Amino acid sequence: MPSSSTSASTGSSPAAPPLPARTEVAVVGAGPTGLALAVTLAEAGIPFVLLDRQAEGANTSRAAVVHARTLEVLDELDRSGKLSGELIRRGIPVSRFRIRDGARLLTTIPFDGLATAHPYALMVPQYETEAVLLARLRALGGDVHRPYEVTGITQDADGVTLTTATATGETLRAAHAVGADGMHSAVRGAAGIGFTGSAYEESFVLADVTMDWAPGPREVSLTFAGAGLTVVAPLPGESSGSGRYRVVATADDAPAEPSLAYVQRLLDDRAPGQATVTGLAWSSRFRIHHRVADRYRSGRLLLAGDAAHVHSPAGGQGMNTGIQDGYALGRALATGDLDGYEARRRPVALRVVALTDRLTRVATTRSPLVRAARNTALPLLGRIPALRDRLATELAELNYR
Repeated sequence: MPSSSTSASTGSSPAAPPLPARTEVAVVGAGPTGLALAVTLAEAGIPFVLLDRQAEGANTSRAAVVHARTLEVLDELDRSGKLSGELIRRGIPVSRFRIRDGARLLTTIPFDGLATAHPYALMVPQYETEAVLLARLRALGGDVHRPYEVTGITQDADGVTLTTATATGETLRAAHAVGADGMHSAVRGAAGIGFTGSAYEESFVLADVTMDWAPGPREVSLTFAGAGLTVVAPLPGESSGSGRYRVVATADDAPAEPSLAYVQRLLDDRAPGQATVTGLAWSSRFRIHHRVADRYRSGRLLLAGDAAHVHSPAGGQGMNTGIQDGYALGRALATGDLDGYEARRRPVALRVVALTDRLTRVATTRSPLVRAARNTALPLLGRIPALRDRLATELAELNYR
């Protein structure tokens, strides 16, 4: 049976609940990947402990889209459909992805023809996705142990010992440990697994805003401009008649916390006359990498999510790939096919990293010749239904079933 605690990603407790002495699977990191893995293990009746170093889950996030394949995974985790249904209730289904150069429409990628029960991209903040997964985990008798920072990981022939940064230095013994603990994974470091790749030169601005946006809330807009790439996607909720949107943009000189005025100037430069920003919920500046772990397993240590792969936010692939990792790894632990987990999921990560890298480089090119060729080719390619459907299927991650 899963171990439980009173803490959660939607709240905190004054003191960390005690850890059990032993478990079958220790999962480090209670983001979407760790939660999906924990739900899969709970469904299979495999004992686990899910640890996170934060006292409570974050209420801001970078991920804002759940793709069709991830919704299918949620259906597999709850055959009643309540899990995906609750997430859909909290989000906005979007049926198309449009690419522009300034105000000029280059092409439209439709999702409503996808061969799935969920022919759309669901726009929903990551904290809502985590809340829905957590509720399912609790319904199965599990929960998150918080706050437990893992400071030491050693493995031997019989298992793994994890040491935590509590006053008493509590330890946990497990048959396997999974790193779902992000790009700077302690589990990957302990396993000695390389993380091959590099960083992009550009920095990225991310902001959740309320605004009047001319293209409206039923599409995701990717806009090319000489200054860089801008993505605007709708988010659930309204404020004073304005819609809520996620803005992601490349920028060379962004402040650490971009202001409302900064976001307005950015949109004025890249999408003139289309945006009036009326409120700023939160913002940040970040740099992105494109990296894939050299292996997903070293003995009894395994990797999933951002601990195994990181890449550009183009296409909204990161959280989705991580949730699917968690599900696949949970099934592999249930069946004992751990070698099959890496064989199935690492090629997916390589493919996602290659796709998002191509999208990012095409979108952020400063070469006038390349930009002209891009803007000529996209409208022509967009008129070929087979190519449109192929790209929509790839973005929806339906090729990774």
